[in-house]
Amino acid sequence: MLQYLIILLDDTSTSYCHYENNKHVAKLMPLDILKQGIRYAMMENLMIQFVYPDYGLSHDYKDAIESIDHSKIVSSLCEDKELVDEADVIVLHDWTGIDYLTFDPNKAYVLRTKKADLFDRYHFLKGVLSKVARLNVVITDVESFSESDFLKYKEVLTALSESIEKLYVDGKSPQLNLLTDRMMLKEMNNCGAGETNITLAPNGKFYVCPAFYYEDETDSVGDLEHGLDIKNKQLYRLDHAPICRHCDAWQCKRCIWLNRKTTLEVNTPSHEQCVVAHLERNASRELLANVRKHGTFLPEQEEIKEIDYLDPFDKRDEWQ
Repeated sequence: MLQYLIILLDDTSTSYCHYENNKHVAKLMPLDILKQGIRYAMMENLMIQFVYPDYGLSHDYKDAIESIDHSKIVSSLCEDKELVDEADVIVLHDWTGIDYLTFDPNKAYVLRTKKADLFDRYHFLKGVLSKVARLNVVITDVESFSESDFLKYKEVLTALSESIEKLYVDGKSPQLNLLTDRMMLKEMNNCGAGETNITLAPNGKFYVCPAFYYEDETDSVGDLEHGLDIKNKQLYRLDHAPICRHCDAWQCKRCIWLNRKTTLEVNTPSHEQCVVAHLERNASRELLANVRKHGTFLPEQEEIKEIDYLDPFDKRDEWQ
């Protein structure tokens, strides 16, 4: 069931996930389309997430946006510094100056990074974790992981786990999607594109998620005038994902766009996406065990069982 409407305010709205936004010419959503989108969200009882461009908006747009409860996703490079201060989620697109940025301890941050940059600079994250409410690290080239990359990623996760463990022992509660999410979850918590959320683009059309719009504007799933029209919409649900529905890497994004890009099926993840998610899962298991050794009480956490695989596709015969 739909719960969220993501509204891209401009063609150049910041990317906050795996996809790249290669549109460089500003094309602001017409004000009447924005108001129709807000009305649609009100009628469907949907929570709105506004995704902003890097320039400031006029008062007419701000007034319309503030007419409804919402959250703001804003790039750290946005020219409107007041908007950055108001943002619920701040997106960092590279590592430039990350060691010198002034972080707000009450905000969530997203760091979009290539794997090579993460492998080289992950140590900068250790200082960030104690300064923010939450940090999501999004690797933008997951599909290119090799076997040697998997080994390096495991080392990175181990190093970050040690830093998080120390913060827990000091009485803090760091949140890093790669490691702490799996410790807190009791079921799948994926991105939900096409099932729990849908995207409204500046052209007034709906898309499964922003990535589908930026990849191909003709790939829409309805519009404000005629409503949603998602073909085979059951395929976006977990119960129609033959591999994922048996999996307990509950923190995995299960990215629908990456699925289609790499396997041509929206409900089937790639080998790379699965292995990366299971490396995170296993690192979370070790982190949870180590934190408990220090006597830190985590009442909601259940033990994460040991497994003998990294790609659940290897267990498909047992799950049929």
